[in-house]
Amino acid sequence: MRVVVVSGGDPGHVVPAIALCLRFLAAGDTPVLLTGGRWVEAARAEGITASRVAGLSLADLADVPDLGLALHDQAGVLATALAPRFRELRPDLVVCDVLALGAGMAAELVGVPWAQLSPHPLYEPSRWLPPMGSGLAPGTGVRGRLRDKALRALTARSLRRGERQRAEVRRRIGLGADEPGPIARLIATLPAMEVPRPDWPADAHVVGPLLWEAGRGTLSPPPGDEPLVMIAPSTAWTGARSMAEMAVEALRDKNLRAVVSTFAPAPDLPGWVRSGPGDQERLLRQSSVLVCGGGHGMLVKALRAAVPVVVVPGGGDQWEMANRVARQGSGVLVRPASVEALRDAVTRVLGDPAFAAAAQRAAATVADVRDPVEVCRTALSLAR
Repeated sequence: MRVVVVSGGDPGHVVPAIALCLRFLAAGDTPVLLTGGRWVEAARAEGITASRVAGLSLADLADVPDLGLALHDQAGVLATALAPRFRELRPDLVVCDVLALGAGMAAELVGVPWAQLSPHPLYEPSRWLPPMGSGLAPGTGVRGRLRDKALRALTARSLRRGERQRAEVRRRIGLGADEPGPIARLIATLPAMEVPRPDWPADAHVVGPLLWEAGRGTLSPPPGDEPLVMIAPSTAWTGARSMAEMAVEALRDKNLRAVVSTFAPAPDLPGWVRSGPGDQERLLRQSSVLVCGGGHGMLVKALRAAVPVVVVPGGGDQWEMANRVARQGSGVLVRPASVEALRDAVTRVLGDPAFAAAAQRAAATVADVRDPVEVCRTALSLAR
């Protein structure tokens, strides 16, 4: 297949897109990546044909009064810009990141089948679950079901408004108001991170985490035999004090070693701490626990390595992810964040082997995922 993959420049979205392109390459297909400018050279270094596309940055919409409306307007502009490029590239299939709404519309404009890439669990509303982002487990019993129904009603108005906005944009660029949708949805997570639902969509397939190491440094942990704690500060952290600073203070005098995975080394660290860029998967294989902000990509890296976590959720969907990990048993959620709470959480995870065992069970669920390339090929053959 000749496949065009479109992704925004946020690391949580472009990293799975690059990983998917590498899977296509390994299978003998020809992927072309369209993404934010800062990632183009990194993709090319991996042997992927890549170029920049504008209109994918959520940062451009930071101060808009109606984010939903702005997202759909952005999608319409992106669709009209991408359609000529799709005609030139002549792909068999377009794969659109879940936030690249306009890429799917552009594929429709030129008559090319498209699939959707979700770099996280399935976030589609379900009549059996509480709303996404609440962090709640599905309610049980009459009261629990009534609670979930009431919460879904609170979000239904926003969902209907989004549907109207999308229909208006579609009509504006020459498409029908009713969206046919993708031929397949690739859900790039571990099955352990999903919440069972009776209304799981037939076109949604869990394909496992799509991971690619952006950091190629050789950061080494401090010497010694003490347990190693990896700290991965979140880009969505909202605390007044840095997560890394707070975590290091929490681990002081605990007879531990620590490594802080960050873009630049921090100054004035004690001898039992190292920091800087490095291969996160390699560091995780040496770690006993991860302290992180709850971004999906970092969490599934840890769980795939069977490493339990202490999660300090920041913005975005991190509250939802943190609660899922806590319910699964492979981590502890800390909120509000404090030195004392972090110290207690790390001590608890290191002292109770049940957390590592739960992380091991989560890692084992990767055996139940489907190959994303096979999913795309099958869906494309059925669509023709």
